[in-house]
Amino acid sequence: MSHVRRFDHVGITVADLDTVTAFFVGLGLEVEGTRMVVEGEFLDTVIGIPDSCTEIVMLRPPGGDTCLELSRFLRPDHEPGSPAAMATELGLRNVAFEVDDLQSSVDRLAAEGYGLVGGIGRYEHSWRMAYVRGPEGIIVSLAERLG
Repeated sequence: MSHVRRFDHVGITVADLDTVTAFFVGLGLEVEGTRMVVEGEFLDTVIGIPDSCTEIVMLRPPGGDTCLELSRFLRPDHEPGSPAAMATELGLRNVAFEVDDLQSSVDRLAAEGYGLVGGIGRYEHSWRMAYVRGPEGIIVSLAERLG
């Protein structure tokens, strides 16, 4: 018997909530609801950090039901990660999205200063894919279905 009912969201802690939100909105995600501040017993209990406070934005792809949660801690200060992390570094590897036109997506992000981690690869005759390093070093996998 499965205990999981559905995949709800992936959470990413960031330092600059405005910049990271704008990046993902530029990819086509939509802000769901309003930006909110969460603090108190609930948050302290769940994350195990007393007197914590975070600001959260939930983003949803068009027609999708799985969200991306971006959070910026107001208390305590965030701990910086490696902005140049590669796929072999332990932790969250990437956030992946299917796009209609991979090349135009990569070109638009490059014009905004976000470059490829490697190159654009082709998997057999079914997918083209690239890793883009977004704000704060977040690796975003963009994939285009072929055929």
